[in-house]
Amino acid sequence: MKKLLPIIILVVGVLVLAGVFYVIKGKKGASPSDEEGLLELPIEKRPVVSLIPASDGHYLKLIVDKIVIDAKSLEYMLNYDVPGGVPQGVPGTVELNGEKSYENDLLLGSESSGKFRYDEGVENGSITLRFRNGEGKLLAKLTTGFHLQSNTDNLTSSDGAFSYKLQESVNAYFVTLNTLGYPGEINFTLKKGPYGVFSSTDEKIVGEIIMDSNTLYYYDDDWVKLEDHKSKNIGIFASD
Repeated sequence: MKKLLPIIILVVGVLVLAGVFYVIKGKKGASPSDEEGLLELPIEKRPVVSLIPASDGHYLKLIVDKIVIDAKSLEYMLNYDVPGGVPQGVPGTVELNGEKSYENDLLLGSESSGKFRYDEGVENGSITLRFRNGEGKLLAKLTTGFHLQSNTDNLTSSDGAFSYKLQESVNAYFVTLNTLGYPGEINFTLKKGPYGVFSSTDEKIVGEIIMDSNTLYYYDDDWVKLEDHKSKNIGIFASD
């Protein structure tokens, strides 16, 4: 029996180590599967996302409005491409505490000891939102791409499904994106959009919407049907 004791101890040790390995492996795989198996939020429960460029193009004001999901915290990640450089990310986390909206200015660059470095030539990127409950469990993950433009009269979404052609050129920065959710209440069957066009200027910008749809709507405290795809200003648009 004494001769067998070292062998028994060795076998037990191997079994314990194997059990620990599979437990650790299971924990490591929990987070990705959690996100992969996440159900998509229906559009009526999605927040409305805006990215408003600053007058110098170095900041994007993130606005997350109409938050109806019962979440404790919001995590966001702004990813964007830098011409000839490494893709960049701007992360953030905020406790919602029952708030239905959140906003923050996101720097396209970096800051250290009061010194700023700005990323130039940024055009394409995405914003990802993660909502979590009080235990940190992921409730919803949403992502939308954005297109930052200037010195052009043809503003386009990153997916190519929407464009806003300016009647006259405007010296400003613009961001076009799918806003994920829609403001207000809709009285039509939403089939495409909503798409938002946001600018660094407050002036009204007349234009024509180019979108594969017969009927277009513009949000102005309520959804208004547009005639001939013409709009008196940029904003949020959708179609049935």
